[in-house]
Amino acid sequence: MIFAQSTNPQFEEVTFSSGKLILHGFIHKPEGNAPFPAILMNHGSEQFPKSGRGIVEPYVNQGYVVFFPHRRGQGCSSSQSEYIMDSINREPATTRDKKFVELQEIHLEDTIAALSYLKQLPYVNKNRIIMAGCSFGGIQTVLATEKQLGIRASVAFAPAAMAWCSLPLLRSRLIKAVRLATVPIMLIQAENDYDLTPTKIMAAELEKANKPHKLLIFPAFGTTYADGHSFSVRGEQVWGNEVFSFLAREAL
Repeated sequence: MIFAQSTNPQFEEVTFSSGKLILHGFIHKPEGNAPFPAILMNHGSEQFPKSGRGIVEPYVNQGYVVFFPHRRGQGCSSSQSEYIMDSINREPATTRDKKFVELQEIHLEDTIAALSYLKQLPYVNKNRIIMAGCSFGGIQTVLATEKQLGIRASVAFAPAAMAWCSLPLLRSRLIKAVRLATVPIMLIQAENDYDLTPTKIMAAELEKANKPHKLLIFPAFGTTYADGHSFSVRGEQVWGNEVFSFLAREAL
């Protein structure tokens, strides 16, 4: 089904396979002539992500096809698994950290399957693909960087900003991922996000490993922690020039 948009030409709901699961996602296409560079945009922990239109529109307006897949248990893929936060919250405190990391690895299978689907689209330049995401989506983006997936770079907004301090196994896993990073990573947060520590520590690890990266901590966005955490969705006028310049260098 294709829906009209005010500034973007169209978006389309599609299905794709992740192992035995049938997942859903939304393809957002720009105006212009194909093939287009593309972005795989990873959603956060919200139970019911929608089409992602408000999140992806700035990127589509810059000429990128954006795929916004719904991972298992969330949004249009909710019938394919239990909602990830229900699984995590049901786990005893003593094993919650381990469960959190296990589920992120399982969701990474969906992220990689979505990337494979994106590469097969005839109007996408499969040699010009970026991965991006915020919060849980930022975790997915960081984990994917250690794998040889054929992407050009990654943009991670606030990865683990709400989980870093209480989950040591997650911290270790993300540090391992950036030490093994295979592509340039841009790490971004607003000053008033929940926790700046993960972004700063991962950037320091990238620096020590001599991996290409860029760390950007912007001034406070809004007044609350939640406002700061929404920076990737609502703060384009602040971060746009930096992010789009980075994307242009890596993908255009």
